[in-house]
Amino acid sequence: MTRDLTALFDPRGIIVTGVSSHPGKFGFVALHNLLTAGYRGEIFAVGREAGEVLGRPVFGTIDDIPEGAADLLFICTPAAVNEQLLRAAAAKGVRAAFVAAGGYREAGTYGAAAEQSLLATAEELGILLAGPNGQGVISTPSAMCAQIVAPHAPRGNLSLVSQSGNIASAWLNLSNHTGVGVARSVSAGNAAQLGVIDYLEWFADDPQTKVSLAYIETVQDGRAAFERLRAISTRKPIVVVKGGASAAGARAAASHTGALASNDAIFDGMCRQAGVIRAPDPEQAFETAATLATQPLPRGNRVVVVTSAGGWGVAAVDAMARTVLDPIPLPGNLEAAIDELLPPRWSRSNPIDTVGAETRDTIPRILELVAGHRQVDAVLLLGMGILSNTAAMMRRGQFYPDHGLERIVNFRERQDARYARAAAEVAARTGTPVLVATELADTSPETPGPATMRAAGMMCHASAGRAIRSLDQIVRHARWRSARGT
Repeated sequence: MTRDLTALFDPRGIIVTGVSSHPGKFGFVALHNLLTAGYRGEIFAVGREAGEVLGRPVFGTIDDIPEGAADLLFICTPAAVNEQLLRAAAAKGVRAAFVAAGGYREAGTYGAAAEQSLLATAEELGILLAGPNGQGVISTPSAMCAQIVAPHAPRGNLSLVSQSGNIASAWLNLSNHTGVGVARSVSAGNAAQLGVIDYLEWFADDPQTKVSLAYIETVQDGRAAFERLRAISTRKPIVVVKGGASAAGARAAASHTGALASNDAIFDGMCRQAGVIRAPDPEQAFETAATLATQPLPRGNRVVVVTSAGGWGVAAVDAMARTVLDPIPLPGNLEAAIDELLPPRWSRSNPIDTVGAETRDTIPRILELVAGHRQVDAVLLLGMGILSNTAAMMRRGQFYPDHGLERIVNFRERQDARYARAAAEVAARTGTPVLVATELADTSPETPGPATMRAAGMMCHASAGRAIRSLDQIVRHARWRSARGT
């Protein structure tokens, strides 16, 4: 049965322990982040000395907090006092606790015993226990950033769970960089009570979540895990990165969270059968999940590339040779329709090389024609940024704004922004994914094309190869869902 994690992700109030005026302490940082993110519920700071921190009163004990005012206890205090804090919080109606403190199973035999005792206390009290040894929890629908580190994230429909706090942070950084927003994020830490799959099950029922992204280092009870993951995948996609896949990685996982890594070949087969999308590294995992969260699911594997220059298109088609994607020949009626929009020297093939002959409406109209064609399942748009690069050099040059440069610079920048909007609008209108790739997404993200996509919360890949890797995994997942009628 799915655990109810509402008290963890959407609490009506939060108690933060270990709060002091020292800005380097976890309690201070957690309080600061909650206030900075604009959490809308009540926040109660508890510290060894009563007073005031960041304009908030600090209580000397949980006993002084009103009963029923908080659902979540955020623990930033040493292991020796935390069971006592759980009991005091339970008496005040708290239903969930996030334990940021370390010194538990990852610290050896003594820490493992302390973790078991903490777990037994939480279960005796009926309190959900997240962590210990975790970095925090984010819930953008509640404007909640209860973390001992940064960053926060823009609001979206991608939910994250990680057994590694720094990988969770990396994904939050990528969320800010790409504009693809997050609904929920949690660092599972040692996962004494709540494991990664527990969070994934709750995400599957969460209306704020469209796609789940997970980093996992260990799997307990492989058969049960398989059944649970398969049930989740039929409802919502899951993208997973597995830590400890190599022998050296398994040793590192054991020292990190005390995890015992499972057999990698077995885990890989389990993912394929359960419909879980497995990515080789955190970066590709985020890009695949972000693409799933911002694009329609493709109906098949037939892909058409639209490009402003030939080389990009050739490289993209070469990359598809190692995937299930099919860069189909252009259907005759589609070729004829595009012929009306481009000069005679255009490629008349897939990739559609527009030979730099775009007028104001050319790219949006071609995208509409291609994505709307019944024999096309996905579109890849390359070359966005050529106009912006030229405009940027003109804007920086000594001749700007004279000689007509201001007018042409503004036009070129508007066009790149328009192409980005068109890609998003056409995908939404036709139900066909339209992926965009430009190196400017990484090298010059402030330019109009990538900036427009980021502002819209749409994934913009930094290369055709990276877009194709994401699309390949999504098409495979769509096939799995189709075979099961989900």
